[in-house]
Amino acid sequence: MKRIGILLCSALLLSLGACEDDLDQAPISEASAANFYRNTEDFQIAVNGIYNALGSYPVRSLNLSEVRSDNVYAPGVSGVREWNPVNNFEKTLATNPLISDAWNANYVGILRSNTVLDKINETVVPDAATRDRFIGEAKFLRAFYYFDLVRLFGRVPLFNRVLTPAQALEVPRSPVEEVYALIISDLEDAISKLPTTYNAQNRGRVTASAAKGILALVHLTRSGPKLHPAGPTLGVNEYSKALTLLNDVISSGQYSWVNNYASIFSYTNENNPDIVFDVQAIGGSAGDVGVGSNLPSEMYEELYARAIGIPFPGGIPIDGPKTPSNDLINSYSANDVRDNFIILPSYRDPNGALVNRAQFVKFLDVSRAGVDRFNWPINYPVLRYTDVLLLKAEAILRGGAGGSQGEVDVIVNQVRARAGLQPIANVNLDMLLAERRREFAAEGLRWHDLVRTGKVLDVMNAWRATEDVARKINAVTANDIVYPIPQTQLDVKKGLYDQNPGY
Repeated sequence: MKRIGILLCSALLLSLGACEDDLDQAPISEASAANFYRNTEDFQIAVNGIYNALGSYPVRSLNLSEVRSDNVYAPGVSGVREWNPVNNFEKTLATNPLISDAWNANYVGILRSNTVLDKINETVVPDAATRDRFIGEAKFLRAFYYFDLVRLFGRVPLFNRVLTPAQALEVPRSPVEEVYALIISDLEDAISKLPTTYNAQNRGRVTASAAKGILALVHLTRSGPKLHPAGPTLGVNEYSKALTLLNDVISSGQYSWVNNYASIFSYTNENNPDIVFDVQAIGGSAGDVGVGSNLPSEMYEELYARAIGIPFPGGIPIDGPKTPSNDLINSYSANDVRDNFIILPSYRDPNGALVNRAQFVKFLDVSRAGVDRFNWPINYPVLRYTDVLLLKAEAILRGGAGGSQGEVDVIVNQVRARAGLQPIANVNLDMLLAERRREFAAEGLRWHDLVRTGKVLDVMNAWRATEDVARKINAVTANDIVYPIPQTQLDVKKGLYDQNPGY
């Protein structure tokens, strides 16, 4: 099932623990593991530690992309859950724990990447192919963490090596263009160093094709209309670059079409041909506590969990459900097979009373429940082959050289056919986005799709006008395209970071 060991040995945990504790004071700090990085085995553990920092990414994507978008209506019923202000576009998010957690988790991953890259050399890892692979993995993951940061916060402090706390306190936020320069450089180097495939023991590690796919997404994002002066879209024209990379992934022969939609997400069919890159999770037994996924528990409601006999506490309190929006639900036609797999429209509570409220169940298999809510043994797809195909269609529609309208229609109709839908013709960007919305619901892509394509303000404000019956969601402005810098970071050293406009 899972092939990447994501448990760190105690030596590595001790070496990194002090660094992570300092994240409330400075983005990264000095590593204290001078005697740890001595041989290939030590570096394998260290690289595994970089992957380990992905553990919070699935729930972060749910709360900061899915909940932020028109896919979820979560204004809150009473009290305030952490995700309710995100959904409501409130201006006080600088003190929200979801925001600071996103900042800290990404910089933990960057610190671990930098530590590996700083310390690796031919003496400690003599085999050139192994050394290149470690460097490629570290650079891919550093780029991935920075890409997450730039999409969430815009300008961020840039670190390409390990710094002391005092040094880190002298590093201001870098322009978005400079952050992207490191991301692109890292991904290009990763492509040249990563293998195309792995043996069964190492399945789940990042490949050269995965690096190409993420780099293509970077080019597409950079090319989007510039709606925010320091946001993730720059208005550059790199659609042809993206299209070339996506075609490389498609022609690699490493991935293929999966005919059954539900099987892509099956607990017993992980690492299937649709998965280009995912967050691996181990779970399901007492020995795996802490290394599984808590994503399902962040989607289903607590009342539902009790009703169906999930054997541990958890789930979303009914005063702040993350409800699939009516607009999303109504976007599915009656014969779309994805609808009922992704969304449960209603349920019976423990007393048998009908709860007429929908919830996401895409990643839920009750028969596979572990020992607690952090122990679901389900991987989280970050980049799927289906996504690669649809991103290719997007690149063509946006002007990427070498594609055609016919190719766009073929791609979209392949997705629709799997869903049980009739073909359509002359697919445009709005039609493509609508299909992406239905295909990737609950996978954390929707907000980024809207920002990347420049549709975010029009779509979100039109949705707010019809969906927000509670009248709690604020008008969405260009300032809302990025989140605020966490207040904990602003307080470290007055004047080091400026706050994003509007917060």
